[in-house]
Amino acid sequence: MGRGRQGRRRFWRWRSNPLRRRDDIAEAWVVLAVWVLVVVGGTTAGLVAGHATATTLDRQRTDRHSVPAVLLADVPRPASGKWASGDKDLAKVRWRAPDGSARVDRTLVSIGLRAGTRVVVWEDGRGTLVTEPPSAAEATLEAAVMGGFAALALAGSVCAAGALVRRRLDQRRMAGWDREWDLVGPRWGHRTG
Repeated sequence: MGRGRQGRRRFWRWRSNPLRRRDDIAEAWVVLAVWVLVVVGGTTAGLVAGHATATTLDRQRTDRHSVPAVLLADVPRPASGKWASGDKDLAKVRWRAPDGSARVDRTLVSIGLRAGTRVVVWEDGRGTLVTEPPSAAEATLEAAVMGGFAALALAGSVCAAGALVRRRLDQRRMAGWDREWDLVGPRWGHRTG
């Protein structure tokens, strides 16, 4: 078969044809709907999720600020000897809240520090300890990843639903062929099986 002949058959379900069944037309509409939902819906879901994530992370960066704190207890290194310079552990720290009151809470600090060491902690507008907000580059990357996951999740669920509908249409076609064969087959003579 030549390539030109294949191109003319591409939209056979849409053309008038005496062999075309209603299930073929329904399948053509299902395929079209799936592609439109994947392209338009996936893009929209990705953009909305990415924008929502970016907005949340921007709000975190504006709401959170660093404050100096003092370590209240030593943070020993693990006895096993397996540790890296970036390892952290929970320790008690004291800092001043925005209202001027002294606060004490636990937060992650680098291991190997002694009591009395000054550390930097992050707090929100209410004076509660929080994690460090992501940088602008990290926020952009996270928003893009979340948008991509949302787009893929929508596209995957739409494709799965479309596949289920097409499978049901195939089952209906096979059942129709069985019924038609039961009517026509005995006229053709001896049946096998």
